[in-house]
Amino acid sequence: MTRRIAILGSTGSIGRSTLDVAAHLGRDCLVCGLSARTSWQTLAEQIRAWEPHAAAICDETAADNLRQCINGRTEVFSGDGALTRLVDACECDVVVAAVVGAAGLPATLAAVEAGKVVALANKEALVVAGSLIVPRLAQTGATLLPIDSEHSAVFQSIHAGRPEEVKRIYLTASGGPFRTWSAEQMAEATVQDALRHPTWNMGPKVTIDSATLMNKALEIIEAKWLFGVDVDRIKVLIHPESIVHSMVEFCDGSVVAQLGTPDMRTPIQYALTYPHRRPGCSRSLDWSSIRRLSFEPPDEDRFPALRLGYEVARAGGTAGAVMNAANEEAVQAFRDSRIPFGMVVPTVEEVLRRHVLIEHPSLDELLAADRWARNEVSRCLEATRT
Repeated sequence: MTRRIAILGSTGSIGRSTLDVAAHLGRDCLVCGLSARTSWQTLAEQIRAWEPHAAAICDETAADNLRQCINGRTEVFSGDGALTRLVDACECDVVVAAVVGAAGLPATLAAVEAGKVVALANKEALVVAGSLIVPRLAQTGATLLPIDSEHSAVFQSIHAGRPEEVKRIYLTASGGPFRTWSAEQMAEATVQDALRHPTWNMGPKVTIDSATLMNKALEIIEAKWLFGVDVDRIKVLIHPESIVHSMVEFCDGSVVAQLGTPDMRTPIQYALTYPHRRPGCSRSLDWSSIRRLSFEPPDEDRFPALRLGYEVARAGGTAGAVMNAANEEAVQAFRDSRIPFGMVVPTVEEVLRRHVLIEHPSLDELLAADRWARNEVSRCLEATRT
């Protein structure tokens, strides 16, 4: 059966990998929607290659350039709400939510409201608004399938038992580029240092989150919403080889894991073809070359983001929106050389400390918390300069 897909964030790392999978699947996968934030040249190339029904680009100037260089068969939405209008206009079966950060939340919510299958790479949607999204799934008939390699691994492994039989979930982490660095070394790390991930090829924001282990903090919160487990049963293990993508321990002591090469095309294809499996385009594991699979507990003194992840997951309410927004702004400040690497996570923690929690927020209150946290980061950074 042909799956019609719309890709939110098609010019990014996950979006490009999704198009690789779509090309591999051939006639079984029809691309009917594509989107970008500002990269109109890349989006134009994708439109010419795939001829989707509709496309979206957030920047109005970029949209004008885009319209001038493509044929009129593809409708182009632009400006605020462009992604949501794309979801509404595309007669698609699957929405691949691959926009980095909170910017993808409204379109993800729109896909859920429309009862679509949502292949979720944007972990921030559940971090910010899991309390709104998860209850709506049953009400609208939408399906949420994780694309994050760790959550895809848990999703695949957890089917070996019943929900009440799950004892623990283990999310694995490579440890990033600074796994063996001292706190003093990390404090002075450059942007180039932080972007040298040892195993995965990802976009810059996600790669820096991996360097701070904030990505794992966000994944703890996402796992809580995806799998409905108490946060104290979600554990993190450092696994430098990035072969075991995550594990589920059951009440009888059995542990089921999903293994594979560090290639995002594997979980992407699984989400696009679920519940079936098709021959993949990723390289298979070469078992003759694997000499060890090593695991170690994370060092929360050097990587305090993990502690924040557990605290925010327990707090709920607006805490996730604040942590995510503060982290996005702090990471951008680091990339712009306005703060050192060692100040990224402490800045997020300071903003969380200043926040007054709303336990049962509406969408408007979540978006207000997001805006407040971004402004508060600016105030924190201004205070450090005076």
